Amino acid sequence: MTAAGVGRRGSVRQAENGTWFLIVDVGVGIDRRQTRRRGFATRKAAQAELTRILGTLEQRTYVVPKRQSLSAFLTDVWLPAIEHTVKPGTFESYRRNVRLHIAGRPIGRRPLQEVDPTELNALYASLLAGDDEHRALGPRSVAYVAAILHRAFRDAIRWQAVIRNPTDAADPPRPSARKEMQTWSGAQVRMFLDSVDNDRLRGCWWLLANTGMRRGEVLGLRWEDVDFHAGTLRIVRTLITTDVQRKGSPGMAWGTPKTAKGRRTVALDPATVTALRAHRTRQLEERLAMGGNYQDQDLVVCHLDGTPIHPKTISYQFGKALRAAKLPPIRLHDLRHTHATLALKAGIHPRVVQERLGHANVSITLDTYSHVDLDMQAAAARRVAALITGPPTAP
Repeated sequence: MTAAGVGRRGSVRQAENGTWFLIVDVGVGIDRRQTRRRGFATRKAAQAELTRILGTLEQRTYVVPKRQSLSAFLTDVWLPAIEHTVKPGTFESYRRNVRLHIAGRPIGRRPLQEVDPTELNALYASLLAGDDEHRALGPRSVAYVAAILHRAFRDAIRWQAVIRNPTDAADPPRPSARKEMQTWSGAQVRMFLDSVDNDRLRGCWWLLANTGMRRGEVLGLRWEDVDFHAGTLRIVRTLITTDVQRKGSPGMAWGTPKTAKGRRTVALDPATVTALRAHRTRQLEERLAMGGNYQDQDLVVCHLDGTPIHPKTISYQFGKALRAAKLPPIRLHDLRHTHATLALKAGIHPRVVQERLGHANVSITLDTYSHVDLDMQAAAARRVAALITGPPTAP
């Protein structure tokens, strides 16, 4: 039996073992070649698959069958192809999640073209549950893994490696609401900064607390980006964590802010300028003591020898400092939240806070700090009511 479609031919035949197989031309002219599909239980099943293939050939949606695994596609094809299209930090996040949560799982060994929604759902469930070798992930983290897979399969379709995107029919968990952020009061920030007065990382803590800068932005800051006279600094690069690819690799790299708003100039208050001057003086003394062993990279925050401090190390050092200060435990990133919360409570316009934090737009600022926004709304309601009914009377 034969079938035809726009210059292509196919046939269905029976094998010696009684099963059926098909042969179809998937090219024309000098590119003409044949592909076979075997193992059909009936002639009807083989004919139906032949008809489907001929239809995809006519519509130019045919994908050549390959045994490439999902892991091989993601690691060897997809990640190298998209590396230049995303920020270094985003790429490292993609690569880390592929390595930790996809490539080493059973689904990673599945042929790319055979991955289906039920297998994806099983992956999401296993990530949420965890096991003896893997810690359980939260819904937000699993949703991020699902988003990576969605983009990878979307690109696979564009590259004619698969026909459809199985993630469209899968059911990843919905990201849970963000945990209520932990912040310090202004008095607690003051106590912390007083407690680190003799800490060699004092300048780092002042920057984090009084500017709302991200950890990587502070670690990427150079003295050439600080203008003591104007009382400003420029954020033009960041230090990001990376996968350690070989022994001796530092596990970090220089990157740039994710968005145009991330590249920004931040105003410094006089006390922070004074703290940075003292930090600079101390660093120059360290440099003289190190002599020829000092590796000058012009970093504001660095090791004694001038080399960059790993982002995880600075978080560890912050934990030690706050425990010594006997203050309520918060994450290093919560210093950024603290700065924004205090600024909004002080009546600073949200757009100014947005610019200081480097958010892409003001809605991100308001969404992130909605708890403060409600306080501002309550204060506004009282002020408007006072215009209408007069000031509140004493009880």
